[in-house]
Amino acid sequence: MTDTPRDIGVGVIGCGNISTIYLTNLTQRFTRGLKTIAVADLMPERAQAAAEKFPVKAMAVKDLLADPSIDLVVNLTVPGAHHEVAMDVVNAGKSVYNEKPLTLSRTQAAELLTAAGTRGVLVGGAPDTFLGGGIQTCRKLIDDGWIGKPVAATAFFLSRGPEGWHPNPVFYYSLGGGPMFDMGPYYLTAMVALMGGVRRVTGSAQTTFATRVANSQHHKGLVINVQTPTHIAGVLDFASGAVGTIVTSFDVWCHSLPRIEVYGTEGTLSVPDPNTFGGPVKIRRAGVDTWSEVPLTHGYAVNSRGLGVADLARALQARRAARAGGALCHHVLDIMHAVHDASLNGRHVDLTSTVDRPAPLPMGLTDGEVD
Repeated sequence: MTDTPRDIGVGVIGCGNISTIYLTNLTQRFTRGLKTIAVADLMPERAQAAAEKFPVKAMAVKDLLADPSIDLVVNLTVPGAHHEVAMDVVNAGKSVYNEKPLTLSRTQAAELLTAAGTRGVLVGGAPDTFLGGGIQTCRKLIDDGWIGKPVAATAFFLSRGPEGWHPNPVFYYSLGGGPMFDMGPYYLTAMVALMGGVRRVTGSAQTTFATRVANSQHHKGLVINVQTPTHIAGVLDFASGAVGTIVTSFDVWCHSLPRIEVYGTEGTLSVPDPNTFGGPVKIRRAGVDTWSEVPLTHGYAVNSRGLGVADLARALQARRAARAGGALCHHVLDIMHAVHDASLNGRHVDLTSTVDRPAPLPMGLTDGEVD
């Protein structure tokens, strides 16, 4: 008889807005094999508010890191703190799941992965939207040959920027911000999950406006100095030989472009919004005059943030690779920096990171399962 592995104890550091959906799903849906125990925040009142809403304890960060019942920490701090907090987690002998991006720099990411390997713990990170029913259906269609061999892909995230609606838009225009680092992880993670790793990139980037004016209630009229490119166009050479295009922008009022499309030798696949978990998924095969919507083959079509955490917990139990693992997060970060570097230096950039396509989710899972 094989002993049933004990539940993986989970703690959450960072109780900002995004923590609500994580804690909802981790305490109500993803409870098989994991137990969310505690939350912490540098502002204790935010941790206490979360503990009053969910069945978790509010703790100081140092106490959460020292708690032997916690095996895995979900790091929902601001991007600038991702590396420092994750290193503290790893050095405490615990696995960590970071919100996107994994870290701000490639050097930080490499340091984190090396430290985790030395300590024998795992690293994972957002986004986990590619594990949702929409993109997993696209993965199955590609794997089953419905569009033949993928030869190219396009991805577009185009908007006028967050200063018109976001309550605190300054970060988006600071170093480490911009449309590529903010939204690029969703699009690039989906592309890598569908197409495989990228070997080389080039690109162009520009900063269209030197300043932006905030229009939200608390910062209305605030002039924001723009310190990062706001329109970025990248070309991706996949290891498979396929060619990808990605454009991310805060400079576009409106457009009629798709989110993501994959072009194969036998047809075209329309991929749903990678910032969501559901559809629609559409396909148009060679010789057919109309698009067909494909029923989703997988579950998790509603907001399932935390699915990657559940998968990381299962990876710890089963001693297998995590689907939303550190190597994937590092590769996506490498791509984003390389596109900016290519524009700055006027050349192609060969990537130093590599990654295999993450394993697809099985079909027929009940809600809360990952294997």
